[in-house]
Amino acid sequence: MTVQSNVHSKRVQELETDVVVIGGGPAGIAAAIASGRQGARTVLIERYGFVGGMSTAAMVYPWMTFHTDRGEQVIKGIAQEIVDRLQACGGSPGHLRDTVGFVHTLTPYHPEIYQVVATDMLREAGVKLLLHSFVDEVHTAEGRITAVRITSKSGKLDVRAQQFVDTSGDADVAYLSGAEIVQGREGDRQSQPMTMKFRMRGVDLAKVKQYIQAHPEEFYEKTPVAELDRIPLTGVSGFYSHWKRSGVPINRDQVLFFTGPADDEVLINCTRVQGLDATDAEDLTLAEQEGRKQVLMMAEFLQRDVPGFERASVSAVAPQIGIRESRRIIGRYTLAKEDVTSGRKFDDRIARSGYPIDIHDPSGKGVAAAFISGDGAYDIPYRCLLSRNIANLLAAGRCISTSHEALATTRLTPSCMATGQAAGTAAALSVLHTVDPAELSVALLQEKLRLGNAVI
Repeated sequence: MTVQSNVHSKRVQELETDVVVIGGGPAGIAAAIASGRQGARTVLIERYGFVGGMSTAAMVYPWMTFHTDRGEQVIKGIAQEIVDRLQACGGSPGHLRDTVGFVHTLTPYHPEIYQVVATDMLREAGVKLLLHSFVDEVHTAEGRITAVRITSKSGKLDVRAQQFVDTSGDADVAYLSGAEIVQGREGDRQSQPMTMKFRMRGVDLAKVKQYIQAHPEEFYEKTPVAELDRIPLTGVSGFYSHWKRSGVPINRDQVLFFTGPADDEVLINCTRVQGLDATDAEDLTLAEQEGRKQVLMMAEFLQRDVPGFERASVSAVAPQIGIRESRRIIGRYTLAKEDVTSGRKFDDRIARSGYPIDIHDPSGKGVAAAFISGDGAYDIPYRCLLSRNIANLLAAGRCISTSHEALATTRLTPSCMATGQAAGTAAALSVLHTVDPAELSVALLQEKLRLGNAVI
């Protein structure tokens, strides 16, 4: 028998560019668009065959929140451009009142339309998009990344660049490069639970609304019950007694779902997979399996016990489990809980957020919240995006430098988009001015962000 070797599998091709963004979720999309618009040659690498990250692959829906609890919009820029373009093609109704009552607004969107809008914007910015491409190796020299190696249908490819932006969500590039990282909460490294999200069609939302109005004690204390006759139902948190009686073996204390995109459709955010590491392949495998079992249990409970769900059925389950927390970089500053709750302002701010701290207990049933004082918004400093020991690495999205508590607000999608725009702009400017990101003029970066309609 003759054994032939495949020489193509051993050949490593090369691609040269200015900026590489790894991870095509909301942060990566914004980072790549921002970089391309500054004139830098930009490559965006994404492991799936579509962009959107947690917003599409894990059905993280809706986007929360672009505003403070007083209604001031503090996130605009590329994030708002995306919403505007979605509205223009029927992919979003825009910012609506949050009827859960936890935040001021939320932003529903159609995930399939979002994918198309995002790829159109990437193309318009001159970004080279590489889908079905997984980074499995990072080359470094003297504290700098020289290239990332990806594996794809085409074999191995080394993508060389001057600046790299990690928007992988799990700080994969930072980890592979030897950057200093942390994981989970301080002390035991436990992370917020993972959630397998799913949609149900055939829900009688009028009946759900009537039940809320008749039994307000069964729902979150800030639910705007008195307003439900004049605003659309966008989210529900409660059915406490139904859940308590159900006996469903999921470690939580309430039912949570959001409405849309269709008139009879809801997105269920109720499964809870705890104690597993989203960066460990075996743990992640177990999480996916457990999450899908919980979907079936939740659907059966809703159909049997919750008013309005009698004729509902599962219409879609997320391609992957949703991950709230895993690895993040140690940056030149670590955003702390006190920075958020005090509404702290920073001279090197590159984004703002009005979303409160929202910690889903890593081991218990509840959710711990801490709200923002002052004007209802806090600043995210540029230093949180800068790796402490890898000179040409920036982070954006879920893996910026924060404490466990502060991550529970910066991880939300609009904030990820805002830090993405800042990281992509900074990476491109660093190339154009031949400096490391830490040496870049913050005043120049802030000027460019303002020109891009970012709120800082």
